[in-house]
Amino acid sequence: MADTAHYDLFVIGGGINGCGIARDASGRGLSVALAEQGDLAQATSSSSTKLFHGGLRYLEYFEFRLVREALIERETLLRAMPHIAWPMRFVLPFHKDMRFDSTTPASRLLAGFMPWLKGQRPAWLIRLGLFLYDHMGGRKLLPPTRAVDLTRATAGKALQARFTRAYAYSDVWVEDSRLVVLNARDAQMRGARIMTRTRVISAERGAQLWRVHLEHADGTRETISARGLVNAGGPWAGRIIGEQLGIATRERVRLVRGSHIVTRRLFDHDNCYFFQGRDGRIIFAIPYERDFTLIGTTDQEHESDPSQARCTPEEQDYLCAFASEYFEKPVTRNDIVWTYSGVRPLYDDGARSATAATRDYVLSLDAQGPVLLNVFGGKITTYRKLAEAALRKLVPHYPQAGPAWTAGVALPGGDFPVDGVDALTQALCARYPFLDHEWALRLVRAYGSDAFNLLGEARAREDLGRDYGATLTDAEIGWLVSHEYARSADDILWRRSKLGLRLDADAAVAIEAAVARRVSEISRAACG
Repeated sequence: MADTAHYDLFVIGGGINGCGIARDASGRGLSVALAEQGDLAQATSSSSTKLFHGGLRYLEYFEFRLVREALIERETLLRAMPHIAWPMRFVLPFHKDMRFDSTTPASRLLAGFMPWLKGQRPAWLIRLGLFLYDHMGGRKLLPPTRAVDLTRATAGKALQARFTRAYAYSDVWVEDSRLVVLNARDAQMRGARIMTRTRVISAERGAQLWRVHLEHADGTRETISARGLVNAGGPWAGRIIGEQLGIATRERVRLVRGSHIVTRRLFDHDNCYFFQGRDGRIIFAIPYERDFTLIGTTDQEHESDPSQARCTPEEQDYLCAFASEYFEKPVTRNDIVWTYSGVRPLYDDGARSATAATRDYVLSLDAQGPVLLNVFGGKITTYRKLAEAALRKLVPHYPQAGPAWTAGVALPGGDFPVDGVDALTQALCARYPFLDHEWALRLVRAYGSDAFNLLGEARAREDLGRDYGATLTDAEIGWLVSHEYARSADDILWRRSKLGLRLDADAAVAIEAAVARRVSEISRAACG
């Protein structure tokens, strides 16, 4: 086992923070390697509520800097990835039972000055929060908050008759796991080495360099040297510090499980719902993959291995009961077609509850020898700002590094206008007449302008190879293996896409075999 390569920076973790940092650093001219023990976005980064949002409820925790930064980022990110992110309108029904989480600073403040509220969120306070949400982040692309008469609006039809008024505000949807993959791909295009299914066994700190010992999926081992190390292990960040790096620290990660359910489609419009519960918590109900509804999330302390996070029966019942407080037709476990759960690696700030724990990020720099940066917390909306902040801490140790550059720079496939999806879909249909509109739109929403590269010189559907169902073909599988690090059917069906909602177990077996064939072809080609 000998040194095979030297890098400026080695990143542990292939979630959104690790891939975002790798992309930023590569674009500044640093040589970068990244190792992920599983698939990219296999844990937390593919298990979010899939929103670029400021965090309306964070205002009650007085997290004004975090909210403002996230609100500004919404539109910065939207411009850079119009294929995988798009505006959505959220309908927030108002009713007298809306209550504060009693742990929030806002609830304690109002309890002292306005005890007659008895923990309720009055309409004026909701409107004030939405006014701040509209104006804190310099909103330009997204429409402002509006009052909604639910007795007349389409969004009111699915709700119980007791809800007569609401507010509609804007946030942004994002395909979270594709966001991670495209950051990794962009990093690789700028020179980074991206290694999936590669475990960091240990890392030793020398006088000038880190020596990082790796084990790849095929059992081979490799040692890499690097001038600096970034621990972006997400839920495993604390374990990496103690076990792989052998460093004692007082900093801790608080693991909070967020679970979601996906049901059959519950309403016939494209608006989302923001529901407030009697317990002070909130959930979203969001149109999902055309035929489904996404409901979440929970906030539960998680004590076991992060890889074992599951949406428990109790969490399923909680989400169904919560949504049923609003929908005219009750939501039951029979409506659920899929569940997922992720563990958020929040910085342990000593908050009394999981809901109250900060979603802000903390970057801890250890420069006692070759530099080490530990990444704690963060939210998907601020991943790019987190990467910029990480590089600000690292740049003094890399005088050759270039300036910040990622703001507004498109991710692969995102080089078209924010409002250009329809035009791009029409152009794809014109170039490839065998596509129907839904198929073309799916490809554009996944790959943007790269959909043309994926389809290549195809003149007929048959030119794309076998159709595995739901318009997934050999050509697309080949693209995902060659360009997007896919190495299993799960990678394709549940992270690069959500086609697993539409395909059965037999299709998954056939896709697994197709992936294996393509990987074998690539390996043979690499061997000459």
